[in-house]
Amino acid sequence: MSTNRFAHLLRDVPDFPRPGIRFCDISPLLADAAGLRAAVESLVAPWRPAPPDLVAGIESRGFILGAAAATLLGCGFVPVRKPGKLPAEVLHETYALEYGSDRLEVHADAARPGQRVLLVDDVLATGGTLAAARRLVERLGATLAGAAVLVELEGLGGRARWASDAPLHAALVR
Repeated sequence: MSTNRFAHLLRDVPDFPRPGIRFCDISPLLADAAGLRAAVESLVAPWRPAPPDLVAGIESRGFILGAAAATLLGCGFVPVRKPGKLPAEVLHETYALEYGSDRLEVHADAARPGQRVLLVDDVLATGGTLAAARRLVERLGATLAGAAVLVELEGLGGRARWASDAPLHAALVR
């Protein structure tokens, strides 16, 4: 199944979570076995030749895609969480959203210096979430292998905030 064959499994929801925001819902994709497999295979394709040591999935839909990506790549998984969800010592980064601000956290011992980490998330919009996760990986002392997102919303300029030499791969660009 090519990206063209799973793109129809994404649903746009207007005015969610706030008026003026168009939410990209991946629930129909997750419910379709062939679509989900094709999407995850597309996410990891650039890293198959040299898999990372860890995949860091960004809460919450990045957990689903990231865990599946880690399985396909044969590596470990690290959750990047919203505040107050991790039980041990954490590092945190605050970032701006299209409609406010938020914070991400990761366990302070989630990766060792030199480990290669691939960030995975569902949607790249304005880029704040992905940039905060990138900063967390850097603060851990790990090496950023790159980032993979299911959908890049090109008109919102998120790629410009990537600010890294590591590759940024989008399975779909809309």
